[in-house]
Amino acid sequence: AGFVLIDRCHKLPKLLACCYHPRITMPIKYGDIAKAPKDILSEDYTDKVTLKAKKNAGPVAVTLETARGSGGALSSKVGTKFAYAGLSFDKVQLTADGGQVLETSLVPLEGVKLSFKGNKGADLGIDYTKGNLYATGVLDVKDMSKVSTSACLGLASGFTVGGDATYALSGKTGFSAYNVGASYSQGKLFASVTSASQLSSVNIGCVYKVNADLSLASSTSHSSEKACTVHAIGAAYKAPIGDVKAKIGADGILSACLIKEVAPKVTVTASGAVSTSDLSSFKYGLGIVI
Repeated sequence: AGFVLIDRCHKLPKLLACCYHPRITMPIKYGDIAKAPKDILSEDYTDKVTLKAKKNAGPVAVTLETARGSGGALSSKVGTKFAYAGLSFDKVQLTADGGQVLETSLVPLEGVKLSFKGNKGADLGIDYTKGNLYATGVLDVKDMSKVSTSACLGLASGFTVGGDATYALSGKTGFSAYNVGASYSQGKLFASVTSASQLSSVNIGCVYKVNADLSLASSTSHSSEKACTVHAIGAAYKAPIGDVKAKIGADGILSACLIKEVAPKVTVTASGAVSTSDLSSFKYGLGIVI
């Protein structure tokens, strides 16, 4: 009996190893490490009136975007996207001021994506993913002025860590920007901590999911000059009439928006903002995507 007990004790670590599988966080771009609170506190709020229409014409997707300016004038831009011979034309666009936008991408190997973005500048980029690692690199090929890189690593138990850096190639050469950050997601809680201004300050974003319909969010910054600055506090609620978001900023401006799918593939976003000290400052925005 003693030998049987010893044999089972020797097998116990192997049994535990087979049963325990730590949850590895999926890799994301470092720029998205604080995305959860930003989605609630920044996305969909607008004071513009816009219409975006999408239409598929065979293998080509055509998009027409029209916006009303502050003076009432309308400006439009038309774009398309398609793929040919393994090369994806993610955006080919003409703007109202005569500008041109070109964005392309290519996947030569598994886990490797090459991209080009041309507008007023021109950037050549690479995205690399392997396992729980997501790394990026961007080179300014128009002026050869800088190169930027970032890396983000998904760890066990909901942790993600990463950082980014920019190196100036012209003028005063050297690192012109560098920061690090981390996020944690477990159950109803999400929290992110990212540095800013070359590690001189820290931004903290939090989201707490009260239930399946209601989430609360906050964004603060902390530095040696000012212990705490509350940038915004807000909430997102899945109401019967649509998705509702609301926030109040440090400047005292109260904002809210409603996102509603009024018909299949037709989404309306209505937004409004007003200063709590001046109700006559009310501004509204309306966006329609069809």
